[in-house]
Amino acid sequence: QHLTGTLVLSVFTAVLGFFQFGYSLGVINAPQKVIEAHYGRVLGIVPLDGHATNTSREDGTDPQAGTKGTLAPLADTSEDLATSSHILTMYWSLSVSVFAVGGMVSSFTVGWVGDRLGRVKAMLVVNVLSIAGNLLMGLAKFGPSHILIIAGRAVTGLYCGLSSGLVPMYVSEVSPTALRGALGTLHQLAIVTGILISQVLGLDFLLGNDEMWPLLLGLSGMAALLQFFLLLLCPESPRYLYIKLGKVEEAKRNLKRLRGNCDPMKEIAEMEKEKQEAASEKKVSIRQLFTSSKYRQAVIVALMVQISQQFSGINAIFYYSTNIFERAGVDQPVYATIGVGVVNTVFTVISVFLVEKAGRRSLFLAGLMGMLISAVAMTVGLVLLSQFAWMSYVSMIAIFLFVIFFEVGPGPIPWFIVAELFSQGPRPAAIAVAGFCNWACNFIVGMCFQYIADLCGPYVFAIFAALLLLFFLFAYFKVPETKGKSFEEIAAVFRRKKLSAKAMTELQDLRATEEA
Repeated sequence: QHLTGTLVLSVFTAVLGFFQFGYSLGVINAPQKVIEAHYGRVLGIVPLDGHATNTSREDGTDPQAGTKGTLAPLADTSEDLATSSHILTMYWSLSVSVFAVGGMVSSFTVGWVGDRLGRVKAMLVVNVLSIAGNLLMGLAKFGPSHILIIAGRAVTGLYCGLSSGLVPMYVSEVSPTALRGALGTLHQLAIVTGILISQVLGLDFLLGNDEMWPLLLGLSGMAALLQFFLLLLCPESPRYLYIKLGKVEEAKRNLKRLRGNCDPMKEIAEMEKEKQEAASEKKVSIRQLFTSSKYRQAVIVALMVQISQQFSGINAIFYYSTNIFERAGVDQPVYATIGVGVVNTVFTVISVFLVEKAGRRSLFLAGLMGMLISAVAMTVGLVLLSQFAWMSYVSMIAIFLFVIFFEVGPGPIPWFIVAELFSQGPRPAAIAVAGFCNWACNFIVGMCFQYIADLCGPYVFAIFAALLLLFFLFAYFKVPETKGKSFEEIAAVFRRKKLSAKAMTELQDLRATEEA
């Protein structure tokens, strides 16, 4: 079970999809002030720092006709200022979170697209969306920028939703069992690398300034182009060829390319077994996934893992980290944010090695517990900041620890554990539902965090701490270990859990009847 050139190329190429995802998540953080000011000028509102500007833009053209008449060009009263800052907050929150709406919509179609076109061709086709969305953002200054950015973020979101389903599907199908976890962790590594690069490029002396921000926003289109051309060299997933299309010879050829000169027959036999099972188990629709008691346990676990990834508060840190560091009293908050990005990347690399050693369940639990403690520390730090200046260090260290623990478990594991929890029949539906759930939670956090943070002030992370406690308890009682197990053995674990639960209720019924 060794790495071959083709396997490395295939996994690297696929994972570029997740790199774009990470870039899009992080890119919007650094240039927030610059873009908000630009929105203010386009909409003819006073920017948030209160300098009145007249309605014509710096280049002397009138802003888009579609925006006129909604607001007085100059905010005279504090009331107008409040309204205009509300409108800016709304446009800004939309720019951040409409990305997740795109992801929600398209994640449902993942299974269908992947099966219709094949994994590689599907990844090729969806890159068109990425390139289009990035062009819209790159050209934002030539039109009504707030509309172009929101549209561009929505289209890139559509791309990332498809990509975040197709990539794990392809990677888990081309990787040998022994490397499945380690290669599965690369999804998260690609995301955090994307976040880090977008944060570095977002520094104001690089691209995060008034002239260059459209280029910054549209830059991941380059990754899409690279991925497009590299995909032409990648072999189609042998599992897909064999199980879905029944092309035995082609599957063998591709397996040989992916595995080097080792004998493909063992894996072919495995696929044959899976194919027969897939034939005996009908393709499962999303509705059946929820109505059939056979899958219920696994579905609940799959959804809860996604929910705990998003509602752990990690996105809150990525979206608003610069803001949090400012509050904690850092002089150059942008650099602290980049520090978080670096720590994030380093620990994701570490988790690539941990996940095959320590097992998925134990890492997931350890990560949640660590995040819980960090969230409490962060809350204490932010609350007591006004009394003790040194508390700013407490909340900063807490941020770093929070991110480290996230990357140990709750970060990487949800992406590939869903593919491990289900066999061939229900897998596409399960990946679609889990993806939708992940994106929906991402949207809710992105849309509401700013408002909740304004409402709760320093207590905002106490909310996340409470949620983390819930997630920890759930994972402790419900999430099975999937390391090194075949898909069949994992299904058996759930059957056992269901039986033991059934036995328990039967015992209680017996006792009840005896007492009666």
